[in-house]
Amino acid sequence: EDFARRYLNEGFSGGEKKKGEILQMAVLEPRLAILDEIDSGLDIDALKVVAKGIERVFNPDMSIVIITHYQRVLNYIKPDSIYVMMDGRIVTSGGSELASTLEEKGYEWLEEEMLGAR
Repeated sequence: EDFARRYLNEGFSGGEKKKGEILQMAVLEPRLAILDEIDSGLDIDALKVVAKGIERVFNPDMSIVIITHYQRVLNYIKPDSIYVMMDGRIVTSGGSELASTLEEKGYEWLEEEMLGAR
């Protein structure tokens, strides 16, 4: 196969692609990394590997934004802050407990709280 002509991630599994993204972070050493759905399509073992990779790459001069729909990645990466977006805007924020509450109650309780506050 002609590697020069194929797409960058062609033939890679979801986990391999995610690991490649972490490798890019290690090489490029960005001050800000935005990881959109980094946990999408990963089994639990691959998720652990990716989370460990993120922890290894992270340094005090770096900020990482993790965008996810699920709390499970937060079992391995402890965030400083959590922000919840609805309809394109931040509607609430908090610590790790907010992710646990969302996992337990879903978004409906938050929508009800927002309606009650109006």
